[in-house]
Amino acid sequence: MEALLKLPRHRFSRAQFERMVEADVFGPLDRLELLDGEIIDMAPQKSRHATAVTLVGDALRVALRDQGVTVRMQLPLVLDDHSEPEPDVAIVPGGARDYRDAHPSRALLVCEVSDSTLAYDRGRKLAAYARAGIPEYWVLDLNAERLEVFRRPEQGDYALGSTLGADDCVSPLVCPSASIRVGELLP
Repeated sequence: MEALLKLPRHRFSRAQFERMVEADVFGPLDRLELLDGEIIDMAPQKSRHATAVTLVGDALRVALRDQGVTVRMQLPLVLDDHSEPEPDVAIVPGGARDYRDAHPSRALLVCEVSDSTLAYDRGRKLAAYARAGIPEYWVLDLNAERLEVFRRPEQGDYALGSTLGADDCVSPLVCPSASIRVGELLP
């Protein structure tokens, strides 16, 4: 079995992935994302996860309402030629119509809500977001009921990391005067 893992894999570009989507290679119910050239099946959404995504999006919309940013939920984000994940929540500069013809290639903050995908969100996703220079990455750990905050991307990792409990508050870098209680993000 180990020998199979060492076999070369075919890496897809974003352009190839988008052509496959346009050609209906995948079914309408397939939930997929492209990360580091690999097409990844996204975990099915449980009710608790969906509730948390909505709560995070709502809290960030309120906190950042006059900052000239858009809160996008579960929509594509271009990281490079081989990565187009669909983060649970992404804060991108500008308005929604700025992305009519192309997905954003820059985010100010990305949040992944994690229940069954914690290792993936702390591992490959964290590395991909750091490589792309996303200044702030949050992992909302539903099982431990805490928020992991990563800042200052450097060489495929984040130099700063902290863990906040339900009673703690977080201030997004894009608006340091805003304060969101972590408990407001939890279902």
